[in-house]
Amino acid sequence: MPSLRAHVFDWIIRWQVKPKLARAAGDVAATRRIFNQASFPEPPGIVFRPAEIGGIPGEWAERPGLAPDAPRLFYLHGGGFIGCSPRTHRPLTGAFAVRGFRVFCPDYRLAPEHPFPAALDDAAAAWSAFAAAGPAGIAGDSAGGNLSLALMLRARRDGLPLPSAAVLFSPSTDMLGEGDSMRTNARRDAMFDPAKLQDLVGAYLAGHDPADPLASPLRGDLSGLPPLLFHVGAREVLRDDSVRFAEKARRAGVSATVTVWPVVPHVWQFAQTFLPEARRSLSEASAFLKSHARTPEAVR
Repeated sequence: MPSLRAHVFDWIIRWQVKPKLARAAGDVAATRRIFNQASFPEPPGIVFRPAEIGGIPGEWAERPGLAPDAPRLFYLHGGGFIGCSPRTHRPLTGAFAVRGFRVFCPDYRLAPEHPFPAALDDAAAAWSAFAAAGPAGIAGDSAGGNLSLALMLRARRDGLPLPSAAVLFSPSTDMLGEGDSMRTNARRDAMFDPAKLQDLVGAYLAGHDPADPLASPLRGDLSGLPPLLFHVGAREVLRDDSVRFAEKARRAGVSATVTVWPVVPHVWQFAQTFLPEARRSLSEASAFLKSHARTPEAVR
């Protein structure tokens, strides 16, 4: 049963964020400002430090005193491909760090100044160097979930190491927007109007084919991917991007689990200090990643 706080948080997003995004429709700069202004508390006791991996700037999130063999996580932040950064996503990277991960979040280039495939190129460059240092998991939310899945398809194509497992929070997987939830949840989604999402797609793709599997991972060959865990809200327009991907992945022989959470809005995990569903989601995601973690010794 959803908590009372889930209903309150859904109401806050519906009446404070969705109208702002509606007014900003078609204005990438205004939408970026809204995304970048999102403010949630950072987990206490976590050290955030700038770094560069594979020539790509980013940020480590770590809990002091971690053991050298602590699990490693490569986190790709969301933001509609046009906004946000490692700093805006410290509540999420920090939450994984609290739970014992050593987390790197690359600061990939953003559209429309740097359209497809710039963000994916940056993710691939950083992942190649990150994975060379040892086994790791991947996680991402929203647009970062899209990049996480596209990165795995590209890594498989290019012979790069695949992650031990991946966690996807409300990812976008189909740039053509053909999931039924785009229609059935158009009024129920607390944050997004499906028509407005096309502005972000256009800014990112800049005329590129939306059916390209590296833009719409749902359209790709999913065989050989590592275990996947999807968390998505029942009311989200992006709900079926997760459900359909998990179904197709299972048909391809991939272990894929999707949990559809009632009431909660898009990427509710940000509200972990307030929302019990956010803490549960992050804890379940962490347990999933740890259950599939491989130590360097295990792969020698």
